[in-house]
Amino acid sequence: MLNYQPSVTNSKTTDPRFELIDAARYFYRQDWMVGTAGNLSARLPDDSFWITASGKAKGELSTSDFVRVTLTGEILERASANIKPSAETIIHQVIYSLFPAVRACYHVHSIEANLVSHFTEKLNLLLPPLEMVKGLGVWEENPQVAIPIFENHLEVPQIAAEISDRFSTQLPQVPALLIRNHGVTVWADSLTSARNYVELIEYIFRYMVAARQAGIF
Repeated sequence: MLNYQPSVTNSKTTDPRFELIDAARYFYRQDWMVGTAGNLSARLPDDSFWITASGKAKGELSTSDFVRVTLTGEILERASANIKPSAETIIHQVIYSLFPAVRACYHVHSIEANLVSHFTEKLNLLLPPLEMVKGLGVWEENPQVAIPIFENHLEVPQIAAEISDRFSTQLPQVPALLIRNHGVTVWADSLTSARNYVELIEYIFRYMVAARQAGIF
């Protein structure tokens, strides 16, 4: 384990932490990462990844508020010994291990995500066939697309294990999952795409809540 060393990716054009900071501030302004809630990560060429440190306000992040870890959880870089990676780092490890092409994994907390997680008691939530679904990679007419739901266990490794077990046998239709009463996690082959996926899925959730209130979903 090393304390903070300047990374080889040390410029704004190559260091993904700057883009993670921008995304976190944007999500904070949308009320999707209030306080210290949520976590963002970016995978590096050596398969390690930068992830937001635990307990950091997402609207005020700096590059020192990240920890670089391996896919097995070994800490490689951090600004000081008292900085810990997000408590949900293990979920990012699972996503990166299952999907080698994934370069970013974003987890946000929104009111709408928590509400729609109660729209079904099943393991998957059916999404409405909106145009926005195309942005998640589903190009079908009147698609029947569902997002997987997992229970919000107190012990995060249990959540991660259930994600790993289910996705190892059945791949999700969209690059996103819900944790009931907790929030949504998305993953993508770039940081830009991950940010777009968060926006798209949150739009869909807002529609679902509004449609339920209007009695049409």
